[in-house]
Amino acid sequence: MNKADTDWRARLEKIADETGYYEPLGADHEVLFHDDSPVLIVSFETRAQIEADREEALPFGYKIARDEGWSALSVIASDESWFRDPAIYAYFDRLVDEAFFEDFDRVVFYGAGPGGYAAAAFSVAAPGATVIALAPQATLDPTLAGWDDRFPQTRRMSFTDRYGFAPEMLDGVERAFVFYDPFERLDAMHAALFARPCVSLMPCRHIGPDPAAGLLDMDILDEVLIAAGAGKLTPSLFWTFFRARRLSKRYVIRLVDHLRRARRPVLEAILCRAVGTSQNRPKFRNRYEALAQKLAEQGVELPEPQERAGAA
Repeated sequence: MNKADTDWRARLEKIADETGYYEPLGADHEVLFHDDSPVLIVSFETRAQIEADREEALPFGYKIARDEGWSALSVIASDESWFRDPAIYAYFDRLVDEAFFEDFDRVVFYGAGPGGYAAAAFSVAAPGATVIALAPQATLDPTLAGWDDRFPQTRRMSFTDRYGFAPEMLDGVERAFVFYDPFERLDAMHAALFARPCVSLMPCRHIGPDPAAGLLDMDILDEVLIAAGAGKLTPSLFWTFFRARRLSKRYVIRLVDHLRRARRPVLEAILCRAVGTSQNRPKFRNRYEALAQKLAEQGVELPEPQERAGAA
């Protein structure tokens, strides 16, 4: 074990000493348990995701739980393993045998990408839980998802043994929310495999292939988990949160790029004018002016901006 790994584990152990426990799960995974209240956030995250947070470099699920006074169970992978490891299966088997999840009034499973897959797959251990899965894969078994060629490193992984096909593992949950961008074709295909009566498919247009980053940029990912932990998350509440996309530079850039590629210069100009004016963004104003000039040369007149209700 190198010094970075030693320091990393020492840090987790220090946190665990105060409120719970830390435990390695085989060579490539570990778990941090923080015990504080009858609400539990179970998150599946990678070290890369955690270390991308330069402020604290702590699991996202743990941070939400800590700040809300809740409990957290953070399952951490050293790389993109999709959490396909017999050591993790054995750990969740042990939790089931110990009736661990029965000690909590509400359990929320959370993850993004491979973590979203794991959140859905392992939620079967906690009937009645809520699942928040962002752009999850349903499976990478080539017989069912051979059309997804993005992850060649999974070719030797088994998705047909225990905790394998994630959508089937959701049958006992209270509610699952699957977030994805419908313009990301492969993510949308995986999302379709999750269609179940207990699943709310949440197509977030133009959020991109990394919905977690998109929702973080909008500053609403924490609101989603907090609402789930409070038992208040609904599709309508999420779409209220999602209005924050209008202020997200990442979202607006993707939307402008979509309109450009779709050859919708009038709509692109209207959007750039609105963003450049309301949010004082010179780059969008400049783009609007260039489009407006080009459209004028073509004899196309842009509609005047509408005044907001109640404006003088």
